[in-house]
Amino acid sequence: MKLVLLLYILIYSIGITAQNDTIRPNPNGKEEFVIAGDTTVYGSVIPLQETIIVRPPRLKDATNYKRYLILKRKVKKVYPYAKLAADTLLELNKSLTDIRKKRHRRKYIKAMQKYFEERFTPELKKMKRSEGRILIKLIHRQTGSTMYDLIKEYRSGVKAFLYERTARLFKMSLKDTFRPEEEYQDYLIEYILYESILYDRIKPQPAAFDIDLLALRKKWEVPIPRPARSNN
Repeated sequence: MKLVLLLYILIYSIGITAQNDTIRPNPNGKEEFVIAGDTTVYGSVIPLQETIIVRPPRLKDATNYKRYLILKRKVKKVYPYAKLAADTLLELNKSLTDIRKKRHRRKYIKAMQKYFEERFTPELKKMKRSEGRILIKLIHRQTGSTMYDLIKEYRSGVKAFLYERTARLFKMSLKDTFRPEEEYQDYLIEYILYESILYDRIKPQPAAFDIDLLALRKKWEVPIPRPARSNN
């Protein structure tokens, strides 16, 4: 199960022109102003977004640290697919709103499927099973829906059932959800995303639901006990 079908359904190529922030002189000659995308901010002081610093997970030993680095590499590899899926789902819903007839809607989705079969199959065939599991979870994190529900909505319940059965053969489930408050690995994934976004290693995109990383850290991180004080 290479998860190709999901991206056929969800991903739609969206052209985005990146804009760099620039500083230009004020026409009045008194203050500077910053152009950030389409937003203009006047003044010599640029307001910055508040950033919360969260300490990294406390790993027990070298073996756990090695596993963490492997997980980190996999998360950074598959996250762009989940992000693109979320962007595309939003764009897809907008496009389908303007298509009234079911026959035309099905034709539109099939055209997308054909395009992405040619575009993404080589990349997804290289994806490992463990990376596929992470992708399923991140799809839920970014869209708020499981892969099973997305296939059911955009194709049919029968196809969703059949693809789920196929996924089960490979010890995977399209119904998996991202639950960092219940699964330790999901908490590690959330921190990896936080750290990668903080240091501009991946492009940010908010999750489809609220995630409190500070609360998660308090839940999962066991405090290091302080040495007892000597009475002498």
